[in-house]
This record gives sequence, structure tokens and C-alpha cells, in this order.
Amino acid sequence: AGGGAGGGEKSKGQTKTQGHYPYPTTYPSTTSLNSRSSGGGNVAVFEPVDALGPPLRVAPLFETLTDLDASESVMKRLMTNPWYRSHLSDDHNDQQEVMLGYSDSGKDAGRLAANWALYNCQERLVAVTKEYGVKLTLFHGRGGSIGRGGGPTHLAIQSQPPGSVEGSFRITEQGEMVQAKFGTAGVAISNLEQYTTAVLRATLRPPSPPRREQWREVMSQLATESCKAYREIVHGNPLFLEYFKNATPEAELGNLNIGSRPSRRRQEPSINTLRAIPWIFAWTQQRLILPSWLGIGHALQDAINNKGLLNVLRDMYREWPFFSSTIDLVEMILAKGDLIIAELYDKVLVPEGPQRELGKKLREMFQKTEEAILKVTDQRKLLENNPTLCQLLFMRNPYIDPINILQTEILRRLRQTPENSKLRDALLLSINGIAAGMRNTG
Repeated sequence: AGGGAGGGEKSKGQTKTQGHYPYPTTYPSTTSLNSRSSGGGNVAVFEPVDALGPPLRVAPLFETLTDLDASESVMKRLMTNPWYRSHLSDDHNDQQEVMLGYSDSGKDAGRLAANWALYNCQERLVAVTKEYGVKLTLFHGRGGSIGRGGGPTHLAIQSQPPGSVEGSFRITEQGEMVQAKFGTAGVAISNLEQYTTAVLRATLRPPSPPRREQWREVMSQLATESCKAYREIVHGNPLFLEYFKNATPEAELGNLNIGSRPSRRRQEPSINTLRAIPWIFAWTQQRLILPSWLGIGHALQDAINNKGLLNVLRDMYREWPFFSSTIDLVEMILAKGDLIIAELYDKVLVPEGPQRELGKKLREMFQKTEEAILKVTDQRKLLENNPTLCQLLFMRNPYIDPINILQTEILRRLRQTPENSKLRDALLLSINGIAAGMRNTG
């Protein structure tokens, strides 16, 4: 339930529904837009709701970069609210869930800046809840794609800050990952075992914090530079939105009814109104996978070439789980990308002129990101240290590439005759084929 207009009525309906089920099995009511409401205002929404039935669990949701930065003050305001503190103590054994949004923070600031903001946010939340004697469970709103916080289970859990996983860990599984991870009994059991093992390990042997204060300073510099480079392209380039619409199937995705919600929060065309899933999904179809790496190469190159920090970055990669997992996930995305396919989409779908020049610039940034990742990981080629994954991708790509080639022609024809139902069906088949081959798409 949201904390905005209508949030109270929605929360009351949810509370009545929850009353039919035992308390431990029900999910918390998430309240978002915390940076604007400062959290305390949302408490008023839940005070009268609590009288309708069973005690309602409330999980504040921090999504954007501004929300994450405001999380400490919001939680302190909640912890010092007399009604809420009594509610937490009497009804919930001093246990508090907090949900972290990976999608909007990544779309807002780029993946590297979002990851660092999420890491710092978790450290602050751990400190605040300990100060008030509250047991914290972090609820990670991750998607299937790297751009929305996805990735291998063990990497996700082992890269959390020390103290943030103390016997409890909550995470969302969305879209195609539900079928992939829980589609059969054997696969479901295996994945649950991985979660259990990773949580136990993170609890008993917490991941290492940054060993040197310099690493925090370097990470903050990287986050600032990557965010600046990301926003300069995504939010600052007047050609970007039109290029995005032409070079990817984003517009067509909104007309195919393949998601659970509309592709945009509002109808006006802008990156801010676009939901995170179609934002990632469209770039994955086109094989540039831009949201998962944009800005990172610029930040790393600046640190290496202008600040002489290559050896420091290599030390961070070897000894700091958070940094190494972040770099490894970006490396995997770069290995999945294909600049030849991305260029084909431009040639077929993007008009000649400034938009094509922008596409060329983005592909050059992709290459520079790859070069920077190879320097930090001290490799000659991507996934050199992970030959199993490298072989899997090598075997998979010959099946995906022809579908991409077909999709460019389908899109070209469909944009000329948008009423053609056979072309729409063909596009949907191509989308499903590419998504199945690429995995981690939404």
C-alpha cells in the first residue's frame, strides 16, 4: 500500500484480507515515497487501520537515491513515534522490516551509484535499529536483471554490509525468475538450499567491511562520477528519449500486454514516468543492456587514468566482497551484450543523423567500460576467470542472434503497418525467444 492519496483505503482493504490468515504468513504493507513524506506522516495512515483486525506489519520502502539518503532520518522519526514504537513492541516483538527498491534507484542514478547508496543505507538502518533495540529484517526488492539488482543468490547475500543479515533475509523473485528458480520441485529445493546456506554463512561469518577508509572514499568518488555520466546521457541528452524509442522495442512492449502493470506510470513520454521493468527489458532485447553498465566505465577510467588508483581498485576487487560482486555482475552483463547486434538495430530502426551518432557514442562507452573492467580484474578477456559461464554464453548466442536479426525486420515493418496482427504476433514470439536466451531480462 502506498503512503500517498488513497493509501489509507487500500491499506484498510489489505488489512481485512490479512485477517483471514495467520499473522506470521502475511506480508507487510509497504509504504513508499518516504523522502517526501518523511515517514512520520505515513504512520497516521496505519493507526486507525490497526483497529480493524490483526496488527498490520508496516515496511517503509526506500526507492530513489533521495529516499535512500533520507532513510536514517525517516526511521528515527518512526522509532521515536510513541504510538508506532508501542505497536512495534506489543504486536511485533520489536521486529521491523524495511524494503529497499533496486529498480528505481538504478534508473534514477545508474547501477554503481545505486549500489553504493543501497550499501550505505543498509549500514545506517542497522545502526538505527540497534540504537532502539529493534531486530531488523531487510526486504530486498530485486528484479531478475542486473540493472534491477538481480544476480546469483550467493553474490547478492554475501555482498551485503556486515550486520545486515542476522538470521533473516527477505527478497523478491519476479517475472521469468520465478519459473527459472522454482518451476520444478527439485530446482525449487536447490534454490531454497542456496538461500538458506548463504543466509547462515552471512550471519555466522559476516562479509568483510571495507578494510581501509580509503576504499570508502574511492567508492564514493566512483559513485559520484558514474552517476554524473549516467544522468548526462539519460536525463541530460535531449536526443536520448527519441533514440531509445527508435532503437529498442520499448513503444511496442507497452502495446503487447506482456506485463502485470502499464509500462508507464503516466502517459507523458519521459524516462521518469517509464517503469523500471520495460526500461531494462527493452535494452536487453536490443543487446546493449545499457542500464546495467552506463556510467561505470567512465568512473573507473577516471580513477585509473586521472587519479592513478588502478592498484587500489585491484585490492578492492580482491578483498572487498561488495566491490568484487558489483564488478563481476557488470562483467557478466558486458559478456552478454553484443555491439554488432546493437549496431544492426540502429541501422534498421534509427534515422540517420544525430540519433545514430548517439548510438555510436553509447557503443564506444560500452567498449571503454569493458576495457576498464578488464584492467580492474586483471584479465585479457571477459569471463577469463569464469570459463564455465563463458562457455554457456558462447553456446547460447548462436540461438539468440538470428532472433535479434528477425526482430529488427519485424519492428521495421510493424512501424510501417502497426495494425498488422501477424507482425504483432511475430514480435511477441521474438521477444519471448530473446528473453529466454538472455535470461535475467526484467
